[in-house]
Amino acid sequence: MKEFVEYILQFGNLNKQQIDLISKKGFELILHKDDYFSQAGKIARQVGFILEGITRVCYYNNKGEEITKYFIDENNLVVDIESFENEICSSAYVQAVTDCRLICFEKKDWQELLDTIIGWDTIVHKMIAKALIQKVERRSPLVSEDATERYMKFLKIYPNVANRVPLAYIASYLGITQSSLSRIRKNIR
Repeated sequence: MKEFVEYILQFGNLNKQQIDLISKKGFELILHKDDYFSQAGKIARQVGFILEGITRVCYYNNKGEEITKYFIDENNLVVDIESFENEICSSAYVQAVTDCRLICFEKKDWQELLDTIIGWDTIVHKMIAKALIQKVERRSPLVSEDATERYMKFLKIYPNVANRVPLAYIASYLGITQSSLSRIRKNIR
């Protein structure tokens, strides 16, 4: 919980009682590799903060191919915000790529924090704004860039991810085949 408290304090000030209440509402969740945090077709019911591990946001295209949109690693929020806030079915999956340890909040507890803690809504909006900016920055790169440039950009955006996730997910994120990615990696070593 200490990591989450440090994270939220970047976005605003809270007193000890407020931090204690937040700490009481959060619980630790372990996701094993390939488990889902949230799923397409279901309503997202939790907000998570990744303490350890990597998740990915993915979907299936109209050809039935699995596409990785982006990755979320340590010290970041993980939530399908549109589904969570509007109680609508999600259009994507959030899946653990590695074993993950998260601090989570159920929707009712998150709402209680919003209703109880003065200024919590402002902190939440700032956290979500940061996450949305990261999401846009980390989205699958444009296909107009050449594959090597896309991979180099991936390494800059996700310095802690490249050696921890399957190449198939990285290739999917980059919009290339796994064999193309292997060639690129071999050529830049």
